[in-house]
Amino acid sequence: MSHALLQPVLFGGLFMGVLSALPIVSFGNCCCLWVMGGGVVTAYLIQHGRQDSIQLGEGALAGFLAGIVGAVVYAVIALPVQLVTAPLMRGMMDGFLESVAEVPPELRQLLEGADGGLGSILIGLMVMFPIMLVLGAIFSTLGGLLGTVIFRKNPPATQAAPPSTPELQA
Repeated sequence: MSHALLQPVLFGGLFMGVLSALPIVSFGNCCCLWVMGGGVVTAYLIQHGRQDSIQLGEGALAGFLAGIVGAVVYAVIALPVQLVTAPLMRGMMDGFLESVAEVPPELRQLLEGADGGLGSILIGLMVMFPIMLVLGAIFSTLGGLLGTVIFRKNPPATQAAPPSTPELQA
């Protein structure tokens, strides 16, 4: 990968991964907003750094790579974030289960079994990482294409020479 692509791919992957890992903010991924946004950011940064127009294939490849980087960033950021927020979530879940009288016993047992410890967080990440990898590869590629179309510089129009006028004779 060329140096011209490396930095935009890393920033696009950081955009996707960090926003996907943050609690509440991650709800933007319900329609793959942050994943596609990573590809768009990547295409923008590539185009911003040069004079010629970014090509569709280049935007797609950069978006794809940003999606892969974003999935790794997601896993790295999500682990400590979930370790910090798990006790809060557990307290909220306990309060919810106490306030609702009609929870089926199977659901109550499942919810109470999810203790939010390191084991359950790691299992959750082992499930989510491949999902983020696939979604990142697909939707960040689409975001790279979209960003290419939006931010591509149009080549300057060639200006036609003015018509020559016959010289005036006096």
